[in-house]
Amino acid sequence: MILRRFIICLSIVITTSACHNINKPKKPDNLIAKEKMVDILIDAKIIASASSANRKILEKHGVKLNSYVYTKHHIDSLQFALSNEYYAFYIKEYEEIYEEVKDSLGKLLVKVKEEEEIIRLEKEKRREDSLRVVFKEKDSLSLLKIKDSLKVQAIKDSITDMLIEERLEKLRGLIIEPISSDKESQ
Repeated sequence: MILRRFIICLSIVITTSACHNINKPKKPDNLIAKEKMVDILIDAKIIASASSANRKILEKHGVKLNSYVYTKHHIDSLQFALSNEYYAFYIKEYEEIYEEVKDSLGKLLVKVKEEEEIIRLEKEKRREDSLRVVFKEKDSLSLLKIKDSLKVQAIKDSITDMLIEERLEKLRGLIIEPISSDKESQ
């Protein structure tokens, strides 16, 4: 029992002293600046969030997702790993970096949503314009039909007027003839 307590106390002392002497990572010679680290992490997050369909499209166009961020920012994976390890040890700095990443991604999301809304409105406007053109053509066809029907009606009216005039002439002739024959007979 005494041996058991001794072993427990010894393990606590060793654990405490081991944790106390944590080796701080030394500052790398090619440490990535905080601002650049923010940009790198933003790009990494965007690529990581790409759907499998988008990944296939990117790979089809020759974009190698594993090395894209490194190539874009002119760094290598070792430089990123050492810089990331260094910043991760200093929690306050790492939190500041991630807060900037979070804010930037939030702003990008707002901008993307605004662009999507603009595109949606433009599509809706084009759709309305195309519908307006279709209805205008339909209306113009209807107007042509109306114009045609008006022409037909005008022709019918003029024919009717001519027939009426002819009948009137005949009636006048009938009326005038008997009157004139009555006058001649008297």
